[in-house]
Amino acid sequence: MPLWIPVTLFAAFAQNLRFMLQRHLKVTGLSTAGATFARFFYSAPLVALIAMSYATLRDLPFPELSARFWIAATLGGTSQILATMCVVALFAHRSFGVGITFKKTEVMLTALVGFVVLGEAVTWGGAAAIAVGFVGVVILSDPPDASGDWRRLLNKGVALGLASGLLFGFSAIGYRAASLAIDSTDVFQRASVTLMCVTAFQTALMAAYLGWRERGEITRVAASWRVSSLVGLTSLAGSLAWFTAFTLQNAAYVKALGQVELVFSFLASTFVFRETTTPREILGVCAIVASVLLLVLTL
Repeated sequence: MPLWIPVTLFAAFAQNLRFMLQRHLKVTGLSTAGATFARFFYSAPLVALIAMSYATLRDLPFPELSARFWIAATLGGTSQILATMCVVALFAHRSFGVGITFKKTEVMLTALVGFVVLGEAVTWGGAAAIAVGFVGVVILSDPPDASGDWRRLLNKGVALGLASGLLFGFSAIGYRAASLAIDSTDVFQRASVTLMCVTAFQTALMAAYLGWRERGEITRVAASWRVSSLVGLTSLAGSLAWFTAFTLQNAAYVKALGQVELVFSFLASTFVFRETTTPREILGVCAIVASVLLLVLTL
């Protein structure tokens, strides 16, 4: 089995845990930006420690970082912040499971952005798997109280979900481009150095925003350290895995396999948050799981 597959599965599991914890922060007092900032605030120092320790232990020189690297890393980091805020805000409009599903439009959009920006096309089998996943997202597009056809696609939940998908697509491509721009033959060094630079940039950017627009929110994030620190740890584990997978494989395929996160999210929605899951939502999830299986079988 190619290494990128188990790495991606672990990344999806860790990411689902992080979103569960961020949802808890959102409903227990932190703002959308505060819950988003928590992941960077607590993970950035650990990422730097891991990246520098790994280089020291392996006796690897710190790679030179080109302008191309910084442009791609900045684009990816900014897009991820905005995408995460969209997902956290989305939880106020739809259930946890459906919210994560809307986020999964990133798979189709990552494939499109990857082709335009990096020239990385997908195979026919990969395209079929992505299409099946898209059907699952469409099935889930109706809000629970929809009373007219226009509300099926024109509602705030769908807008936030699609926005997060597009932004996560740009984020994935930015991270892959940044990692590939590093002159190193060590896959983990490229992934960890990219993550270290990105999280440092994101922490500084979010801190500046909160200091300007939401005074006192950084203090509230620090006060919620029992949960916020867990957000940082799960973010660290998931991000290292995602960045490693992006270094090893086409970002569209990584994101497509990462849709297995939906299995974890709907289990959490049902058994942890005690949210009701409708037959329509189950059908949509089944379509998305089928797309994951199709992807694994065709690659």
